[in-house]
Amino acid sequence: MIPLRDYNPTRSFPLVSVAFILLNVAIYILDRATGHLEPVLVQTARGIVQTSQFVGGLTAHYALVPAELTATPFSAWPTLFTSMFLHGNWLHIGSNMLYLWIFGNNIEDTLGKSRFVLFYLTCGVVAAAAQLLSAPHSAIPMVGASGAVAGVLGAYLVLFPHAKVLTLVPVFFFITTVEVPAFLIIGYWALIQFINANWLGGGELLGDGGIAYFAHIGGFAAGIAFILLLGGRGLLGSRRRGGF
Repeated sequence: MIPLRDYNPTRSFPLVSVAFILLNVAIYILDRATGHLEPVLVQTARGIVQTSQFVGGLTAHYALVPAELTATPFSAWPTLFTSMFLHGNWLHIGSNMLYLWIFGNNIEDTLGKSRFVLFYLTCGVVAAAAQLLSAPHSAIPMVGASGAVAGVLGAYLVLFPHAKVLTLVPVFFFITTVEVPAFLIIGYWALIQFINANWLGGGELLGDGGIAYFAHIGGFAAGIAFILLLGGRGLLGSRRRGGF
């Protein structure tokens, strides 16, 4: 299931969400422009073959490497933040920015712009810490806004569980669109992360250059916890009265 849009109006233009999206896209373009191809050896059924992989220029310096952060936390801690704005490929950044565009505006509208910035960045840091705890000695760079965006999804689930979301759904050999409640699509997303992290080897995938599922779970849990600490659905009353 792929969300396309929600039917949940906001009071104001989502300036922060759009700024985050534009910043991520700009950094991705710069990363691609300054990167290079590196030769790598890959084990295949026919033996070891040499191929190439793209290494981003910014990624080489600003990605979070768990082993480095574990060994030298005082010098490597900025990567907890810089890694949130780096992405591995167009599908990675495309999916993250799509979810941020659909669900971020309502969280920004509820919290206010300043608090939304703090909320987003804090969820991202907690997400990175969750993945770090699951694989503290991994030497594979960790990048992406997935953890911070997962925090946005967690908050949205608490605040707007019944908001309608237009969703792309494959049905056998056809693809159709249906409107589903937010709790269904976000719950489906969360279930996939939990299954991958706990039963399909997702906890080790970071070490193989895969997806950091524990970061998704950590960010999602942080988003739920933080929005509840800030007032939960009581925030919606303040929003209707024009607060924040």
